[in-house]
Amino acid sequence: VDEEFDATFDRRAAEADVFYAPFTERIDAESATIQRRAFAGLIWCKQFYNYVVRDWLNGDPLMPPPPPQRLHGRNAHWQHLYNDDVLSMPDAWEYPWYASWDLAFHVIPFGLIDPKFAKDQLVRLTREWYMHPNGQLPAYEWSFDDVNPPVQAWAALRLYRIEAVRNDGVGDYRFLERVFQKLLMNFTWWVNRKDFGGRNVFQGGFLGLDNIGAFDRSSMPPGTALAQSDGTSWMGVYALNMLATAVELAKTEEIYEDVAEKFFEHFLIIADAMNSERVDDPGLWDDEDEFYYDQLYLASGERIPVKVRSFVGLLPIFAVEPIPSDALDGLPRLRERIAWFLTNRPELAENVARIDIGGSHERRLMAIVSPERLRKLLRRAFDENEFLSPYGLRMLSRYHKDHPYSLRIGGTEFRVDYEPAESTSGLFGGNSNWRGPIWFPLNYLFVESLQKFHYYLGDAYLVEFPTGSGTMMNLWQISLELQRRMIALFKRNADGKRPFNGEVALFQDDPHWRDQILFHEYFNGETGEGLGASHQTGWTALVAKMIQQLGDYGGADHRHVAEDEHITADV
Repeated sequence: VDEEFDATFDRRAAEADVFYAPFTERIDAESATIQRRAFAGLIWCKQFYNYVVRDWLNGDPLMPPPPPQRLHGRNAHWQHLYNDDVLSMPDAWEYPWYASWDLAFHVIPFGLIDPKFAKDQLVRLTREWYMHPNGQLPAYEWSFDDVNPPVQAWAALRLYRIEAVRNDGVGDYRFLERVFQKLLMNFTWWVNRKDFGGRNVFQGGFLGLDNIGAFDRSSMPPGTALAQSDGTSWMGVYALNMLATAVELAKTEEIYEDVAEKFFEHFLIIADAMNSERVDDPGLWDDEDEFYYDQLYLASGERIPVKVRSFVGLLPIFAVEPIPSDALDGLPRLRERIAWFLTNRPELAENVARIDIGGSHERRLMAIVSPERLRKLLRRAFDENEFLSPYGLRMLSRYHKDHPYSLRIGGTEFRVDYEPAESTSGLFGGNSNWRGPIWFPLNYLFVESLQKFHYYLGDAYLVEFPTGSGTMMNLWQISLELQRRMIALFKRNADGKRPFNGEVALFQDDPHWRDQILFHEYFNGETGEGLGASHQTGWTALVAKMIQQLGDYGGADHRHVAEDEHITADV
């Protein structure tokens, strides 16, 4: 029996070697180990999930009825929700439930090894037994009502493009269309529910960066409202992703050109709300600090910029989409609509970066952040005394280590300190773990955004990296360097140590443990030590996609790579 077991085990191991072999052709052995462990952890976090809210509220019919307050408690407004699927979990051991924005990042590396499963995840999330009838997507089990960043449109378009690269340029059109149709409802929910003043400046509460601010953004002080730089930026990202998807769908179905026009116009008004310099209605840009800040509205009408140098101020960079000139050539009505806005609504068009100026290969750029303003933001982002660490970008500037931020409202003082690791105090859900550590999902989107800007700006647009070093690099080169820094969390350094293991000798030195790589929830902003859920392969499995990109393009002159492949199709 033992011999039969050993033989079966060896066969399965050999099959796994064959399965992963194509991924190792252009990467070193150390990177191949990290990538394979990431894929394996991602697969391990697949789990059957069964939650029928109506049954939970009513209780077991063979048992005494639940207390009456349950009918008005958590998830009481989600009685339509009926989940009984195999889903990708953030951590099948510690967090065995799905989270809609985590899942959007999971599907990107899954798209390399199991594209069908990846696509099915997004399709399920938008089905009527998941999505609320009002259009809201369920957040996660402990509160489906929470508001998370709307990244599902980005994930669907990325999956479509990843698969197209691997299928001779042919993507799964019906998948893209299917998800797009449902996300139209979700986009409408955002516009109707989260624009508190009707000004296209959004607030969302949790939005991932849950405790990065001076106060709990899900529970605002009475009589106040918060115009969120990240909330508004996420909606700009959403509008651009829906625009890009509509442009892709319009290549086959002409009717989607009308929808593309709608999202183009919506993006214009969001970008205008962010960048407006009107005296009576200024945007979120601070010209003195050269940074985007949240704006706190008091009942008195006073508006206070919340001057925390956090990733909230860098998020507007994510709202960027370079449009190939041939795409616009095939959409004459959209091209005419753009021209109409340039002529008749210049006050809106001037707050969108370069839509009227051809860039590399005559592409057009749609972005909240102009190339001039981008340079100012990157100066802070790449400053090692602010955001740039040896392992990626911190979520809060190191500036606040010596300069804590303080805000007093109605006799209450709110404070923000730089904390690169675990929280030293319980804040907003029990932690403040976005105040300095490195998180993979936002770093990944930042890298992708740099590459999109490079697709328009080209090699001539150079930025100092790191700030103060005197070394000038283009945005494509910087994007690769940032990925190398993040992969370095898992690679052995000059001392033979893997930074994510910190000072744990057993994991650093023991031959049975030193190659058993864990993919933590987030990482120390100074040392790179893994923090939070240690089994959360989830979104940290994005490292597998980074390794793949560096293998494909990192060692070659990117200009010799098909541009539509390395940027438009497979960032």
